[in-house]
Amino acid sequence: MPNIELRALKCGIAVWCAMVFLPPCGDAARNFGDAYAGSEACQTCHEDIYNNLVKSPHGLVEEGGAAGPKGEWKQHACESCHGPGAKHAGSANAAEIRNPARLAASEVNETCLSCHLNQQTHAGRLISSHAKQGIACTACHQVHAGRGRPLVTRTTPAVNELCASCHLSIWASFQKPHGHRLVQNAMNCVDCHNPHGSFRRGMGQVFAANEPGCFACHGDKRGPFTFDHAPVRFEGCGACHEPHGSVNPRALIRHEVRLVCLECHANLPGPSATNAAMGVVPPAFHDLRDPRYQNCTVCHQKIHGSYTDSFLIR
Repeated sequence: MPNIELRALKCGIAVWCAMVFLPPCGDAARNFGDAYAGSEACQTCHEDIYNNLVKSPHGLVEEGGAAGPKGEWKQHACESCHGPGAKHAGSANAAEIRNPARLAASEVNETCLSCHLNQQTHAGRLISSHAKQGIACTACHQVHAGRGRPLVTRTTPAVNELCASCHLSIWASFQKPHGHRLVQNAMNCVDCHNPHGSFRRGMGQVFAANEPGCFACHGDKRGPFTFDHAPVRFEGCGACHEPHGSVNPRALIRHEVRLVCLECHANLPGPSATNAAMGVVPPAFHDLRDPRYQNCTVCHQKIHGSYTDSFLIR
């Protein structure tokens, strides 16, 4: 019994010493052995690349000023992506160094996510369509920056040009007469889509009512309404509108308003003894052969939702 208590005491002392005297894992300095050459050796041959790197946001890795795992690579920023460089520095053999430009997209993403994994903007990167289709981070980001393209493309014209270089059919949709004004650079793709991935379809920031995306600009359609219009609530704006552009006014999916409404309301029952106003099939009250009823929004003006009327009339 005393031996058991003694061993327990020794274990407790060991744990206490580890907690007090050892630094936290996230702040522990990396031990670089002979396999690592350091960024100074890289700069000797790759001076222009190194100078661009330290001027970019990745310069924080070289300075060791960033928190978390990036702080471990002080004066070894190059090797944080390219791996140990001592052999390459001694032989100048390209085969002796890891070159992300020649790796598969999954390996490139794994390298980038070793630092960026827990950032909010990259939460859906691993399951996004970009990742599934083999689009590496370096397809959009120039890691060393410079050469006319920054690490992060921020200006509206540059973002649109970058996205359009792959999404040609989508960019063609914006040439249609009605829709969002991306061609005029009044907005860009990132205003609606998260390029790093999303858990939502199409990497969009909008799914249904009361969520960000369309409502960042169209706040008057947000609600919540006392009487909701079901498509707006459950399907989102795309139930009636073409977000990338349309030949129809207000970017509608059909060329007439009534045809949009009839996507859902065409199969309403005919008139009955209790409600003669129901239905669109003659001789119903809403007889679509009559021009008075061929534009539904003349009466049903609050089609996005109403605070006062369950029929969305006012």
